[in-house]
Amino acid sequence: MRALERRKIAVIGAGPGGLTAAYVLARAGHDVEVLEAASLVGGLASGFKDKGWEWPLERFYHHWFESDAEIMGLMREFDIQDRVFFPRPISSFWHPDDKKTFAFDSPAAVLSCPYLSWGAKFRLGSVVAYLRKTKNWQNLEKHTANEWLPRFMGQEAYELLWKPMLIAKFGDHYDEVNMAWFWARIASRSPRLGYFVGGFQSFFDIFADHIRQAGGVVRTSSPVERIIPDSSGRLTVICAGARKEYDAVISTTSPALLERMTPDMPESYLSALRSMKSLGAVVYVLALKKPLLEKTYWVNLPATGPSKEKSRIPFLVLVEHTNMIDPSHYGGDHIVYCGDYLPADHPRMTMDQGDLREEFLRALPEFRADFDRSWIRASWLFRTPYAQPIPGVNHSRNIPNLRTPLRGLYLASMSQVYPWDRGTNHAVGIGRRVAELALKDLQNSV
Repeated sequence: MRALERRKIAVIGAGPGGLTAAYVLARAGHDVEVLEAASLVGGLASGFKDKGWEWPLERFYHHWFESDAEIMGLMREFDIQDRVFFPRPISSFWHPDDKKTFAFDSPAAVLSCPYLSWGAKFRLGSVVAYLRKTKNWQNLEKHTANEWLPRFMGQEAYELLWKPMLIAKFGDHYDEVNMAWFWARIASRSPRLGYFVGGFQSFFDIFADHIRQAGGVVRTSSPVERIIPDSSGRLTVICAGARKEYDAVISTTSPALLERMTPDMPESYLSALRSMKSLGAVVYVLALKKPLLEKTYWVNLPATGPSKEKSRIPFLVLVEHTNMIDPSHYGGDHIVYCGDYLPADHPRMTMDQGDLREEFLRALPEFRADFDRSWIRASWLFRTPYAQPIPGVNHSRNIPNLRTPLRGLYLASMSQVYPWDRGTNHAVGIGRRVAELALKDLQNSV
């Protein structure tokens, strides 16, 4: 086979998908540039560091699962697998009437749940076992989770656990989410959660260094404004006001951002991009002088009505990071995340920080009655317009192709990792897929 000549390739976005694509392409001998709008790599898993902290902290709560094969493959490739550890923290549901958490992360926890009858526990366990075993997600995506779960798991377990979770997570879209999304959460996740010594930012900094060692370039603070095709089949990228030509461009940003960057895209593909529904995220991070939760790491917070706006707790999840990672790495601070998924046009996405802080803080005495605001040493608010895809019925038919109609332009977003849910592990997987596709196309164009 004829040797593949060296090509110039741009990768837009330095999250795990973009870094993976760049690494694969640089290792294949191409001139690769990663263009990242933020000041650091890592995407939604990037971190920040406060005074007195040994480790940086993720802006949006993150962990891995012991079953995350793509991530662990990278760790072995970089010879840093000894820096990943897998604790077994407690994950729970919140019962809003009793104001108590109940663990729900193991068969023993399910059996001891005081809020389900034995018949409901049996049906729940049987369905979970089936979902773990089956590989036929294509049949499941024909149904919504709101339709399938009560029919097979039973109304009792669905009303207590899954319907409130779906409402809290997806709001008014809860009854659109297909059953394959739910299956993926059951089939692919392990009870042991993974973390990196030094935090996720340390891992992504190492990742970027490996790209540089392979000959690639990683440019932060480099927002891409436009991608313009020309008659020769090359692509011009306008980045931070400068123009540069590439033989191929891989975008790992949101479908909406790609649409804004490429107004010359054929309407059929733009229509596919617009059909990809998603939610943004709001995360309020607190550094407390005392713990908020006794032992629990993760608490799912149910909505109490047909819309999450009717819940008296104005966020989806409460994560006490330092109930999994020792507070000594954060100067003794107890780190708590209050997180929610919301439409990009929701008022909380642009609400004044002080007003949003007040809404969230009012809920914290629900979890510890003696909570006092004097415990707050510091706090931070982070928001992003693209964080959680909404997969509807038969979503696989609507996913935009990784290869766009513009020659040499590719899209690899978290909306396309389906049927898997968004996350760093599956972002690595789609990063490899799109890089291999680009390599194949470049080879065929020789």
